[in-house]
Amino acid sequence: MAIAGSGTVLITTDASPAPLQRRFGKGGDVIRGVNLGGLFVLEPWINPSLFKQWEGNNRQVVDEWTYCQTLGKQECLSRLQEHWATWVTEEDIKTLASLGLNHIRIPIGYWAFTIKDDEPYVQGQIPFLENIIGWIGKYNMNAVIDLHGVPGSQNGFDNSGKYGGIRWQETQENIDRSILAIEGIARIAEKHSEIVDSIEIVNEPANWGLSKDRIIEFYKNSYTSFRRIAPNAIMIIHDAFLSPSEWDSFNIQGWNNVILDTHNYHVFVRDRLTLDREGHLTATCEDAKNVRNFNTHLWTVTGEWSLAVTDCAKWLNGLDNGARWDGTLDWEMHGPVYSGATCAGQNSISAWDEQTRIFYRQFAETQMDAYEAGSGWFFWNFKTEEADDWNYIKLAQNGIIPNPPTNRVYSRYSLDGDHWNIKIRSQWCHE
Repeated sequence: MAIAGSGTVLITTDASPAPLQRRFGKGGDVIRGVNLGGLFVLEPWINPSLFKQWEGNNRQVVDEWTYCQTLGKQECLSRLQEHWATWVTEEDIKTLASLGLNHIRIPIGYWAFTIKDDEPYVQGQIPFLENIIGWIGKYNMNAVIDLHGVPGSQNGFDNSGKYGGIRWQETQENIDRSILAIEGIARIAEKHSEIVDSIEIVNEPANWGLSKDRIIEFYKNSYTSFRRIAPNAIMIIHDAFLSPSEWDSFNIQGWNNVILDTHNYHVFVRDRLTLDREGHLTATCEDAKNVRNFNTHLWTVTGEWSLAVTDCAKWLNGLDNGARWDGTLDWEMHGPVYSGATCAGQNSISAWDEQTRIFYRQFAETQMDAYEAGSGWFFWNFKTEEADDWNYIKLAQNGIIPNPPTNRVYSRYSLDGDHWNIKIRSQWCHE
């Protein structure tokens, strides 16, 4: 992701941002990675088997908070220790390396580092985390540790650990405890500095429920805190779902080794979910322009994306919630995306016909091209229990995601010349 050299990361009007002082990982200048979602932060749609006993129970359990609250700490710890030991194995990491990836992003919640007496969470994640880091290094990849949930929740999503309100900025204690968690991550990063090259200090802070100024203040304070512990680690900050223009004035004198993270999905908003197949490919070309725009200010990685073009994955919208696609979830269209839309077979490779498989291959390659117009990508997720369109390993093993990622058929991929000024050359993107 980075290029060799020295300097600071500043907002400039040049064609590319200032170089990073540290090279990003062993894999060269382009990040190609996956997320280990569903491990240390539970999400019902990734691991529905963990939540099955509460199906149809009026959403009593919807996230890790209510999972532990309902089970009690002793039973919650017992179940999660089994989960931590089995959801990500050394064989998984070996497989990911064999698929040509060079980075692994590891989401983790603040509660692995700090818990109050009135919080139902349990601890014990760190030994499992360090085992995984060791496997990542063994197979010559690098790791990013991502603070995926903070006290009070930064977005109200179940993937923050607690579904509901956005209350992160309501108390200084929440901010202070977030910093404590970052410092804990920094100690692990410094201990494994040859493997853990980056720390993401908060995942997906929701601009619609938070103050942008206070988000930036948190970024500044986090930078100071973890630099004392891990002076050479790269800090990753999320774009808070703001457009590139919102970051034009972001300029921190003296900062170095800072990267921006943006996420691109096609299933959570109407203007993407209602696209036809050609529309998804063309929209991805627009994403490439945004990523390149971001990348001229701060090196930019697309930290999450998938092949989903429907929201049909079971419980993707929350436990026991339906889908916008077929109208089983109440949303702005008050019905399906088109008459007769069904979720049957949408998430199963075995149900896809040849034209569907070709489309998904094209969609994968076009997204890879787009996000490499920036500094690379992390697919969400490395695997799932049921949703194949979110399962990198299964998609790659079935020839739908290119293996290795550079083995592209439709994109006419090229790294000729200056990578950072690369133009997208697929049949859908004309730049």
